[in-house]
Amino acid sequence: MNLLDRMLVRGYVKAYLVCLASLLSLYVVVDLFTNVEDFAGQAHGMGAFLKHIGNYYGYKITQIFDRLCEAIVLLAAMFTVAMVQRNNELLPLLSAGISTQRMVRPVIASAVAMLGLTALNQELVIPRFANELLSPRDDPRGEKDIEAHGAFEPNGIHLAGERASRKEMVVKRLSVTIDAPIAHNLMHLTAREAYYYPPGSGPHSGGWLLTGTTPADLDPKDLPTVLEELDSGKYFLRTKEVDFDTLTRSRTWFVYASTWQILRELSRPDSTRVASMAVAFHMRLTRPILGLLLVFMGLSVILRDQNRNIFISTALCLVLCAVFFGSCFACKYLGDNEYLSPALAAWMPVLGFGPLAFVLFDAIHT
Repeated sequence: MNLLDRMLVRGYVKAYLVCLASLLSLYVVVDLFTNVEDFAGQAHGMGAFLKHIGNYYGYKITQIFDRLCEAIVLLAAMFTVAMVQRNNELLPLLSAGISTQRMVRPVIASAVAMLGLTALNQELVIPRFANELLSPRDDPRGEKDIEAHGAFEPNGIHLAGERASRKEMVVKRLSVTIDAPIAHNLMHLTAREAYYYPPGSGPHSGGWLLTGTTPADLDPKDLPTVLEELDSGKYFLRTKEVDFDTLTRSRTWFVYASTWQILRELSRPDSTRVASMAVAFHMRLTRPILGLLLVFMGLSVILRDQNRNIFISTALCLVLCAVFFGSCFACKYLGDNEYLSPALAAWMPVLGFGPLAFVLFDAIHT
C-alpha cells in the first residue's frame, strides 16, 4: 500500500465509524421514543427502567446493524470519495496518470472488508442472541403467555401445543401423537401442562414432563421406549429435536438463524414455511454480492460527472439506493409467496443490477 491507499483507507474507516454511530444512534432514539410506554410499563423505578432499556438495545443493536450495514458501507464510500473531490485532490491524481478506478480501489477493498464484518455478525453474533432478540420489549421476564406451534421429531412423533410460558418453560394443552414403529398402535396423549427439561438438568432431562395427561394410565406393554410413566396421568417423553424453543419460536425465527441452521431445517421433511426459508437461504448467498454491486453503482454515480455538484450526486445516489432496495424487497415478496422460485427470487437482483453496475463503473471518466 502506498501513501494514497493508506490515506483513503483511513478516510473510509473514519467515515464508516461516523455513519455507523450516527445511524445506530438515530435508529435507537427513534425506536425508544416510539415505544417508551412499553419500557415504562415493565419497569419500577428509574434504575430498572434504564437497565431494561440497556439490556434490550444491547442485544437489539446487532439486529439494527444487520439491517443498516449495506447503507452504512455505501455512505462511507460516498463520503470518502466526496471528500477527495471537495479537497480538489482528484485532479492532481489524474494529472499524475492515476486512473479513477485505481484511485477508488482502496475504498472498494475497505467496503469488501466491512461486508465481511456484516457476514460475521449475521452468522456468529445474531444466532447467539436469537432468544433475546425474539423477546418482546414489553415482556422482558417472559411472564406473558405466547402462542405454541407444532413440530415433528425425526422418529415421527408429533407435538403441538396451544399456549406457552417462557418463564416456566411450560406448554399448555400439549398434544402428543406417537405412531408406529415407535408404538405398537397409534397413541395420542393430551397433557394439561408439559414442562420442558433441557438435557443434563436431572435424572429426567432432555424431554417433556407431561402432567394431567389423558389417558391417565396406559398398559405397560404399549409404552414406547421414549415414553415413561411416572404416575397416574404423569409421563416423561424424551425428545431429541423438539425442545421448548422449537414449539414456541415465531414464524420468522429463521431470520435470526445462521445459514447452516437454515440449510439443516430445509433438509427436514416436516419444515414449515419452506418457501420463505429457501428465499432467506439464497439471499444469504447473494447478500455480499449485492452489497458490493451497490457500492460500485454508488461510486459510479458520484464519479461519472466530476463537475456535478456533490449534493446532486448524493441525491441521485439515494434515488438509486431506493430503486435497488425496492427491487430486492419486491423479489423477496414474490419468492415468499411462491410467485417465483426461491433461487430466482434471490438471484434476480444480481442478474439485473450486476451488468448495470459494471457498465456504470466502466463509464467513469479517467
